[in-house]
Amino acid sequence: MSSGIPTTTAESVARTAQSYRDLLVWQKGISLAKSVYSITASFPSEEKFGLISQMRRAAVSVPSNIAEGQARHTTGEFVLFISHAEGSLAELDTQLVLAVELRFVSHRDAEISAGLIAELRRMLNSLRRKLANS
Repeated sequence: MSSGIPTTTAESVARTAQSYRDLLVWQKGISLAKSVYSITASFPSEEKFGLISQMRRAAVSVPSNIAEGQARHTTGEFVLFISHAEGSLAELDTQLVLAVELRFVSHRDAEISAGLIAELRRMLNSLRRKLANS
């Protein structure tokens, strides 16, 4: 943070961050994308242009939207991009359920991504509410 003074609210952290890379929610989004790339690597090759592509795009969209929103420097635009990231999480959650049901990934292997999805959903929801109320 530029001021050197620790802050506690999601809004102040998001607004004072020198870069989107400073945001824990963006860092968690990167972890989620890496997790999705890892689990989809073992999917059947015929899913390359199907579920693999869809899941990877949705996962990459989460930190990408956080980065773009924070870089816009207006609260309204940041809230909009956070909502886009939340939508991508819902999309990815649905695709992960389908991948488990199709037995492309085990429940145990999917748990890491599912946990990150749930954590990111909470973090984004909190950040969006705080920004919207500012």
